[in-house]
Amino acid sequence: MEKSAQKKSPKYDPVRAACIMAIGMVLDRGWKTDEAITEVLSGGEFSELDRRFMLQLCHGVVKMRRRLDFTYSFFLQKPNARLDPVTRNILRLGLYQLIFTDRIPHGAAVSESVNLARGLVHHSRGSFVNAILRNYLRTPEKVVFPDKYERTEEYLANYYSYPDWFVKYCLSEFGPERTEQLLIRGNLPPQLTYRINRLQIHPEELIGLLERNKIDYSPGKYLKDYYYIRKQGLPLEKELIDTGKVYIQDESAGISVRLVNPRPKDSFLDLCSAPGGKATYAAALMRNTGRITSVDINLKRLETLVDNARRLGIRIVAPVVCDVLDFKGPAAGKVLLDAPCSGWGVVGRHSDLRWCKSREDSLKLARSQGQLLRHAADLLTPGGTLVYSTCTIIRDENDQIIEEFLLDRPDFTLVRPGSFVARELVNERGFIKTYPVFDNIDGAFCVALKKKLGSDRKMP
Repeated sequence: MEKSAQKKSPKYDPVRAACIMAIGMVLDRGWKTDEAITEVLSGGEFSELDRRFMLQLCHGVVKMRRRLDFTYSFFLQKPNARLDPVTRNILRLGLYQLIFTDRIPHGAAVSESVNLARGLVHHSRGSFVNAILRNYLRTPEKVVFPDKYERTEEYLANYYSYPDWFVKYCLSEFGPERTEQLLIRGNLPPQLTYRINRLQIHPEELIGLLERNKIDYSPGKYLKDYYYIRKQGLPLEKELIDTGKVYIQDESAGISVRLVNPRPKDSFLDLCSAPGGKATYAAALMRNTGRITSVDINLKRLETLVDNARRLGIRIVAPVVCDVLDFKGPAAGKVLLDAPCSGWGVVGRHSDLRWCKSREDSLKLARSQGQLLRHAADLLTPGGTLVYSTCTIIRDENDQIIEEFLLDRPDFTLVRPGSFVARELVNERGFIKTYPVFDNIDGAFCVALKKKLGSDRKMP
């Protein structure tokens, strides 16, 4: 950045400048979007309105990066011209405002982008950005996407901004129409769901509080402890979240806990437990009696689990900092393994995920997931229930893991879910699968396995 150019340039919007910094941290340096935004916000004085505006723009630009790059390429004199990272991100931010927002005047989006280019790069870059954005506004028809029916994969990947391999995978799994619906859903803002903590508040009290504050809500589609909240931000954050009366958690995450069926006074083992969303739900279902051993290798995330449990009034969670593969017991009658996965069921919640998770990552994860499942099986007492769960929709990490495990472990049988699980979520094999666009909750997978009585498999 040249000092002389910066002095002569008009002032630029500090919020949009902060966006450019955060977007660069994500797309050029590999940060997670939320972590980058938090880091940038900590370095300046921003209002709550500024923070929300920044969240909208940063997550939107990161999600739609491929579509934005495809679009501005039609207005470059040299289509393959290399741009410096800051100018490229300014173009992305400017185009995102022009294409995907309806409350920002086009003139403001262009002028603010020009000011950013002049102030953050060089005065001449302002003219360049101005030409690209205004040419787009004058002739948006110049942007021609691949034919939707003849080149379906290429069209979907560019138009909805996803990596080629993921679009190809979805097409093979769901077909063109359902794939397009799934991709559209992943680009929408994620829905907010509150899980009631019955240790702290009764449902009638929660509903009354929501209604008195005119907060639109609807009950969970599958589980009665969940409420969809239709309002921006975190409504009643101090009254509900900070006091532990509710916990922010998607309904899909609760299904695997219910599949384990934790009861009061149970001995419950939660593997890969942090930050504790499933463990705290299990504790509430156990009415704060019994014992939950929460094992995770990440100390910082386990500290978050402890903080969450304290806020929710939960006393039965015992955290253990340990690699799950090194954990030796004691054995338990109920085990939940929420395996580390590629996360493609929650792609709408993590804007950076689509650019940092490859097909090879899923295959590598599948190998470690198989190891974790086999170890978890040895931590289960005969007659006990083991639940394997992920938040991905990739078969290699789900169906294939279970089928291989059952072939290898004849001392286990597959358990079909009970009546609390809606039939449409259970496939013919007995696996529970949810999809964001088909079931209106996050994508997830879970299955219950029972260890046969009399099994003499030795503990590790």
